[in-house]
Amino acid sequence: MEVEVAPASSEASVIVVSESGSSTEEEDVPMQVPGPSDRARLSVRRAVRRRHIIGSNTQFSTHEERMRRLRELIVDNLAERLSGSQDAQRSVPHVNPRLMDPDPSGRHHAGDVNVPTSDESSPTGSSVSTESEGTSAAAQPEEPRQESEPVSESADPVSAAASPAGEAEADDGDGENCSICFEPWTSAGDHRLAALRCGHLFGFICISRWLTSGGNKCPQCNKPAKRGHIIFLYARKLKAVDNAEEVRLKSRLELEQGSRRMEQLEVAQCRQQMQLMADENVRLRKEVEELRRWKAQAAFSSSQGPSHSSSQRQDSSSGGHYVFSKAVLVSQTGGSRVLSYCEPLGCLLASQPSPQATFLPGFGVKKISTATLKPSQYVPIHSKQIRGLAFSRQQDGLLLSAALDNTIKLTSLMTNTVVQAYNTGRPVWSCSWCHDNNNYIYAGLANGSVLVYDTRDTSTYVQELAPLRSSCPVVSLSYIPRAASSTFPCGGLIAGTLEGGCFWEHVEGTTYTPHILPLESGNCTDIQVEPDSRHCLVTYRPGRANPSLRCVLMELSRTPQTDSNQQPVCSCSPVQTFTAGSSCKLLTKNAVFKSPAGEGATLVCAGDEATNSTMVWDAGTGALLQKMPADLPVLDICPFEVNQSSYLASLTEKLLKVYKWE
Repeated sequence: MEVEVAPASSEASVIVVSESGSSTEEEDVPMQVPGPSDRARLSVRRAVRRRHIIGSNTQFSTHEERMRRLRELIVDNLAERLSGSQDAQRSVPHVNPRLMDPDPSGRHHAGDVNVPTSDESSPTGSSVSTESEGTSAAAQPEEPRQESEPVSESADPVSAAASPAGEAEADDGDGENCSICFEPWTSAGDHRLAALRCGHLFGFICISRWLTSGGNKCPQCNKPAKRGHIIFLYARKLKAVDNAEEVRLKSRLELEQGSRRMEQLEVAQCRQQMQLMADENVRLRKEVEELRRWKAQAAFSSSQGPSHSSSQRQDSSSGGHYVFSKAVLVSQTGGSRVLSYCEPLGCLLASQPSPQATFLPGFGVKKISTATLKPSQYVPIHSKQIRGLAFSRQQDGLLLSAALDNTIKLTSLMTNTVVQAYNTGRPVWSCSWCHDNNNYIYAGLANGSVLVYDTRDTSTYVQELAPLRSSCPVVSLSYIPRAASSTFPCGGLIAGTLEGGCFWEHVEGTTYTPHILPLESGNCTDIQVEPDSRHCLVTYRPGRANPSLRCVLMELSRTPQTDSNQQPVCSCSPVQTFTAGSSCKLLTKNAVFKSPAGEGATLVCAGDEATNSTMVWDAGTGALLQKMPADLPVLDICPFEVNQSSYLASLTEKLLKVYKWE
């Protein structure tokens, strides 16, 4: 009896137990157990054969030659394992050769001996008995595979490799064994872990011998390689985590998040447009109601005949009115405070907090083109809220700004950069230019004083105009230039505080003469001037004596000098009073200006907090001409002209509404 290796496939071999079929003494001779010397010779023979495979001087020419040598190595490994299992057997049973050649009729001979089960033969469960390695018996012809039924399935390497356990072992071995000698690589020594440029892993001594013996390609992928391409890897066991699905899911997640952000942005824009349309709808409804009321009043006036007053007939047939043109979003979060118009650049400037407060904190101004009525860009200037904006008359686009960060700054709107900054030491509430000498600028402080600066001197102020009464903040500064007027020819600065107002007459250079204006004490919130008509508009908030907001138009006057010892006195007297709502919590800046209708008429505009609207009066008659609604309380009003058309802009915390005179 002997063991043969028959090729079962191109990747594995099957051990077949065959019998000679003769009835000689060989049938009853027990199988010899190899001794220690035989096992030593088997180990030497396997090592020599492995070195022969690895260190061959010629490259494997054909696939059949390679597979033949691999089969020899597999036979040696299996023989060593079987010899180890036979050492534990005490006796080897006889195998009847007739068991390998069953009778075609299906009957067995009387003297047949059954092959013992795996539990009786050895602890390892093997039922195959092999001949001693030292014998030289001749191989018997290979029997058909179906006649080898007594052979245990555990001895079949193909079935073992095909089992799930075999697959798991093969998968584990891929990261531990050299693909040339099938031995585990080590972390040190000759058989340490190494790799080629193509990325395949081998034992260092194996791949080194492979390349030095004439193999100039990788044994696995046949890419060109040489001995200098070998690099050491400092890992004994490798395992790559398959994260392709994770990467794919992450990319899909990023795409979904991007699309969701775009959808959220579109939703926000749609909501904003819807809010604007709703505001526009409310405004149009109110205008329709007002037009109906005016129509009813006109019909009633016509029915009264010629007894109707001439002033009301003039109001009903006036030269025009303001029509809503567009609403511009200035600040999404609010915080806008003051408004100004730059004629050289043709743009409105509204103060606002930084739209990117996280990356660029502070406050600045937003440019809004008067040609397209669209915001263009944001210019950062101050670190705290801006309280005042003013332009000079030199047409140079130089903006003067005052803020609560104790500074006033000059900013060039040509380059959008700050060109000069002055530290006042206290919060600044208002500012103004000197229109008689553009080299001088004024800053109204929180303690009631006014600092005079010369733009040619960048170090400090040139003069301080100390408060004459209390130290209330200077909420407004307006300069009225000199003019050839019989009633008020002098020029100077009007400073308004909560306690009243003072006119600082500009005599010459840095010489100023103070004149206390006869205003109500404790309720003054704003003073604006109309330089051509020499009028000023004083705003009083509601109080105990007057529960409504009042805007009083006053005419400036100066008493002529009759004696050399007596100085002329500048004063003002009320001309017309306009009343609004009963609420005034904010310091709204109002406006007095010439009417676009001409004929020497003057208009007065003021914000009404009680109704969130802009009210327009005729200064000559005191009649209310228009009441234009707003979404929030109006904080500042600015009239301007573009291409021979007159406009009026009203600013709230978030929106800028523009009206055109028609």
